[in-house]
Amino acid sequence: MLRALPPLTSTVVRRARRLWRQFGIFWLGAIAVGLVAVLYARLIDWGYAAFNTMQHRHVWLPLLVTPAVAALSVWLTRRFFRGAEGSGIPQVIATLHTNTGETGSRLLTVPILLGKIAVSFLAILGGFTIGREGPTVQVGAALMFNLRRFYPRSNRHIERQLVLAGAAAGLSAAFNTPLAGIVFAIEELTRSFEARASGVLITAIIIAGVIALGLNGNYTYFGTIQIGTHFPDLLALAVALTAVVTGIAGGVFCWLLLNTARWIPAPLRTLHGERPVAFAAVCGLLIAVIGLISGGTTFGSGYAEARGLLDGTVNLSVFYPLLKMASMVGSYLPGIPGGIFAPSLSIGAGFGNVLHMVFGSMELQMLIALAMVGYLAAVTQSPITAFVIVMEMINGHALVISLMATALISSRVSRLFAPPLYETLAHRYMAPRHPPVPAPVPETPEAVIEDEAGEQAADTTRP
Repeated sequence: MLRALPPLTSTVVRRARRLWRQFGIFWLGAIAVGLVAVLYARLIDWGYAAFNTMQHRHVWLPLLVTPAVAALSVWLTRRFFRGAEGSGIPQVIATLHTNTGETGSRLLTVPILLGKIAVSFLAILGGFTIGREGPTVQVGAALMFNLRRFYPRSNRHIERQLVLAGAAAGLSAAFNTPLAGIVFAIEELTRSFEARASGVLITAIIIAGVIALGLNGNYTYFGTIQIGTHFPDLLALAVALTAVVTGIAGGVFCWLLLNTARWIPAPLRTLHGERPVAFAAVCGLLIAVIGLISGGTTFGSGYAEARGLLDGTVNLSVFYPLLKMASMVGSYLPGIPGGIFAPSLSIGAGFGNVLHMVFGSMELQMLIALAMVGYLAAVTQSPITAFVIVMEMINGHALVISLMATALISSRVSRLFAPPLYETLAHRYMAPRHPPVPAPVPETPEAVIEDEAGEQAADTTRP
């Protein structure tokens, strides 16, 4: 006898469930990442605008506000949101390179997601030199990771796909750079590309990008730079010198964050170990002083300064990139949530402005673009991601070869000073936390990574 065919409705329901689990959950997560990325960006922009207004009306007020905000931010992070420190990219890398479910349950929780947004908003209200792009990566990964509950039988492969897609979609929506999101997932987060995940990843990035475009309109992060068809004869020399200068600067920045025990005075190291909230207040005072010296240009992410240089509407001191670097180091030593992408681009723009004194015959916009990609590549040591991000942010397709060469050279120069920053910091999150116990400050970066018990020493260098 012929077997009875299953009812049509039950077949449709089973197929619908399969499609929902295969695609629908990822699409839902991508929509959520896009919405949250846009709202988070507007929140940070509003916070910095409020600080900027306050700072212009009362020039000396940051000397009080910034240390107080620093102390409160560190107290909140240590008390309620452990795992939300720094940019969040090291946490995502640690999750992808370990047991995803176990590590994600520590570093990609809903409280950490909310704390990342809330404390970074508080920090920008205090004028800290932080960006929102790195935190958006962790927020996107956390949003998608928590959707694993929609699967009746979640497994490591599904959880890994969710984290990877959320992180890449977060970067794409934050910068409006979909291609960079894909490259970032390959080069920085996984160092490989899985064919099975490619379609899901790209779809999530596209959906998050469409949501961002729908809310913000079609835009490029830094506008479109105008580059003529005739390139200057000194372009090759400018690429080489820019790459070396930004590579050294970015390498020094990484070295400072990974070797705090070698240059921070002993009394400050002791203060950080015994009274981290007071140490944060000292860092906040340093940021406020640097901000006053710079005329307020070092406060915040630096987006306005970089955009102003590209538009030709802002004139900055030749000391701006060094002061901005110092402010950025001070912003990350206490372990406050915040990213380094936007500040790095601003510092790079400052170096491009300085190099224009050497290559006066070249267009300033071209030098700024080269220096931005050079410094970002030096800090992240991910040259392909760096040049794709900058190319998409400035619509600078005419400079692809020059940007690529600058990024490759600067990242190699940076590696002479320090190992890859995000990967090195990720090791500190790969093992479960132990209760903090008093421990001497380690003398080498390797010791810092291995000494998970020395929580106070490890937290000083989490960007």
